[in-house]
Amino acid sequence: MSGTKDNPVDVAVIGAGIIGITAAYFLQDEKKSVVLVDRAGPAEATSAGNAGALAFTDVLPLASPGIMRKAPFWLLDPLGPLSIPPAYALKIAPWLRRFWEASRPAAYAASTRAQVALMRISRNEMTQLVDSAGLAHMVRSDGCLEVYEGAAQWQASLPGWQARQREGIVFRHVERDGIDALQKGLSPRFTHGTFVPEWQNVSDPRDFALALYARVAERGATFQRGLVETVEPEGETVVVRFADGTTLHAKQAIIAAGAWSKPLAEKLGDDVPLETERGYNTTLPPGAFDLKRQIVFGGHGFVVSALSTGIRVGGAVELGGLDLPPNFKRSKAMLDKAKAFLPGLDTTGGQEWMGFRPSMPDSLPVIGRSKVSARIAYAFGHGHLGLTQSAGTGRLVADLLERRMPAIPLEPFRPGRFS
Repeated sequence: MSGTKDNPVDVAVIGAGIIGITAAYFLQDEKKSVVLVDRAGPAEATSAGNAGALAFTDVLPLASPGIMRKAPFWLLDPLGPLSIPPAYALKIAPWLRRFWEASRPAAYAASTRAQVALMRISRNEMTQLVDSAGLAHMVRSDGCLEVYEGAAQWQASLPGWQARQREGIVFRHVERDGIDALQKGLSPRFTHGTFVPEWQNVSDPRDFALALYARVAERGATFQRGLVETVEPEGETVVVRFADGTTLHAKQAIIAAGAWSKPLAEKLGDDVPLETERGYNTTLPPGAFDLKRQIVFGGHGFVVSALSTGIRVGGAVELGGLDLPPNFKRSKAMLDKAKAFLPGLDTTGGQEWMGFRPSMPDSLPVIGRSKVSARIAYAFGHGHLGLTQSAGTGRLVADLLERRMPAIPLEPFRPGRFS
């Protein structure tokens, strides 16, 4: 039996979301035996309920110059694009200080360069992955339309588009006639828009992740359900200790547990300022609206996505950690706005959901080795870009464990960059 002290598995991957599943796929290309470990089942947490976007053009970090001037106005609306529950405000203060530091021009420029590099490798690796895994039929290239209420809001967006243009990202600005040609039924309040033709979406994020997991399982990976308390180097191996007292032994390990990764890193002595964005959405039944492509309501912090399983209305940022009860007034507020913005939207019969996005202050994930052992690698903290960056991250952590030179510099993503 593999996974014992005398017969360790090659790699234990802690976390069976899209990052962990994808990492497992790349490790199997290296002929490694893999065990995926999770407290729930594969793709049952954040990977199940996101908007389904492969947002390779979304290269600008949230921590940007001027963001701290906007944030107080957003925070005045408890159901707006950004909120911090009062009960969590003191706890998140150190993270907000680092977020402010990351928004300074020099830090923002460095984070943007790193994000661009990660997006490039992620796009290339995802293209190859969906082909090799037979998942191309689950990816659509319908583009994405971001809409603006008036010329002033559109003008305010232009510096961000100019920054994307410098990175070779293709888009075109449209006025009302162009909006109608791309998507019928939008409220006339939206006078301007920007269309990104290379934007992609998966048919459904949970279905996509489970289809990839099925390929991983077919290739010999196993799954072990359990609550992991520690991941520790032990001689020439790594031991994974579960809350029930059992253990799993591996030659190497990857911690890819999303928002639950921080305590495991802390127990290894790695101080990682990971926080949790609580994302909300409502998935309406198929046919609720004739949606042609993803629509981004940037001024309101949410999107509407067409999935094979229905119409998903969700987004916004609530910095509230893992323990506070969900506030589904947020999903209801987004649904009410979506009804006003898409008057023909049928808002009945929806299913509400809340998930935990693992977020770093500089919008960059943690990809690198633990300081206590080169046998333990980290792959978490992707915020709302986990699906988008999953294939690039899988390639990079496989390179790390194989002691190969990674395709891009990993210094911007190192675990100790805030120490």
